[in-house]
Amino acid sequence: MNTPFNAPTPNTKIPVTILTGFLGAGKTTLLNYILKENHGRKIAVIENEFGEVGIDGDLVLSSETEEIYEMVNGCVCCTAEVREDLVRIVRELVARPVRLDHILIETSGLADPYPVAQSFFINDPIAEEVELDAIVTMVDAKHIAQHLEDLQLDGVDNQAVDQIVCADRIVINKVDLVSSDEVETLRGKIRGLNATADLVTSTHAQIDLTKILGIGAFECTQKLMEIGAHQHDHDDHHDHEEPDHEHDPSVSSVGIAVDGAVNLMAFHRWISELRSSQADNLYRMKGVLAVANEDQRYVLQGVHSLVEFRASTAWGTEPRSSKIVFIGRDLDRAALNQGFAACLAG
Repeated sequence: MNTPFNAPTPNTKIPVTILTGFLGAGKTTLLNYILKENHGRKIAVIENEFGEVGIDGDLVLSSETEEIYEMVNGCVCCTAEVREDLVRIVRELVARPVRLDHILIETSGLADPYPVAQSFFINDPIAEEVELDAIVTMVDAKHIAQHLEDLQLDGVDNQAVDQIVCADRIVINKVDLVSSDEVETLRGKIRGLNATADLVTSTHAQIDLTKILGIGAFECTQKLMEIGAHQHDHDDHHDHEEPDHEHDPSVSSVGIAVDGAVNLMAFHRWISELRSSQADNLYRMKGVLAVANEDQRYVLQGVHSLVEFRASTAWGTEPRSSKIVFIGRDLDRAALNQGFAACLAG
C-alpha cells in the first residue's frame, strides 16, 4: 500500500523549482539570464518542448548526452518532450559526478503546472534525491489582466488563473511597460486569487535569484509564521482564517495557526483522508508543524492528492506552534478548521 508520506529524514535533497507563467510572461528570458550570468550556482534548467521560444543555442558548449548540455557558467540545459521523460532526465542529472545546487523546470505557457509538480511526489527512488522547492509563476504586467478577466466569462478553467493560484512566489514582469497604479491594481487582482504567495516585480526578467530559488523552507516558515502573528493580533481564538476575496470566491486559501503541537498519527490520518476526498478541489497544502514528543519541526508539502511530510530543522527557543495553509476551490473552511483541531495533541 502506498503511503502519502516520506519517512522523516535529514534534508539533503536537491531543491526543484517549477517555473510557470502564461505565454509571453518572460520565462525564457529569465532562463537565458540564469544560463548566462556568473551566479556561482550549479543549476540545471529543464525546458519542455512546448516552450514558445527555445533556450539560446549559442549557450551550448558541449553535449554529454543527446539532451543535456553544459553551459559556460556551470549550468546545464535539457529538453523534456513529455512528462514521463522528466523523471528520467532528473535521474541523469542527479547521477552526474558534480552535485547540482538546484534544478529549474520551465513548463509550457499553456500548461497546468500541477502534473509537473506531482512528478516529485512519486514512488520512485529519485524522490529520495530531489524535492519540490517552490512553484514560481511569472506574469506579464501589461497583458495578464485580460487573461485573468477571461475567468469572468468562462467561469471555471482558466490556465492563467490556475498558474497564479498554485504559486508559492509570483514575479510581476515587464513593470516598465505599465504605470505604478496599474501594478498596484494588478497586485490586488493577484491577491484575490492567491493570498499567501510573495509578489516580486521585475523588468526584462532581471531577478535576484535568491528571490526565486531556494525559498521553500523560508517561504513556508515565514508565511505561516505571519499567519500566526496575524492571528494573535486580531483575536484570542486558536485558528485564523484568511479573508474571502472578491475576484473569484470559489478559489481561496484557508490558513490555520495554533499554539502547540499535533498528534502525529491523527494528523497522518486526517491528511490521508483529505487527499482522497478533496483531491480535485485541494490544489496545494503547505505547513510547518510541531509534533508531540518530537524535537524537530515537520514540513508539509502537498499538490492535489500527492503529499510529503518530513522532519526538518529543530525547534529553537521560540514557542512551538503549528501552522497550515490550504489553497483550492470551494474549500470548506469550517470542516478544515474542525479537522485540524481534532489533530491537536492533548
